[in-house]
Amino acid sequence: MAKTQGNSGGKTLKVTLVRSLIGTRPEHRASVRGLGLRRLNQSVELVDTPAVRGMVNKVAYLVRCEG
Repeated sequence: MAKTQGNSGGKTLKVTLVRSLIGTRPEHRASVRGLGLRRLNQSVELVDTPAVRGMVNKVAYLVRCEG
């Protein structure tokens, strides 16, 4: 059986969308949507995984990340 990591126990990142998606590349918009962000100043808490880190790094100019 594979063990899954839930929100409790693992490290989390708080990601906030601070800039508009207007005029950005479609790939960057897809990354922001993949992070679960829809509107400005919305924050989400995500489990700190390499996939999430990669998406945050890709759109670092649009989001603020607190660990």
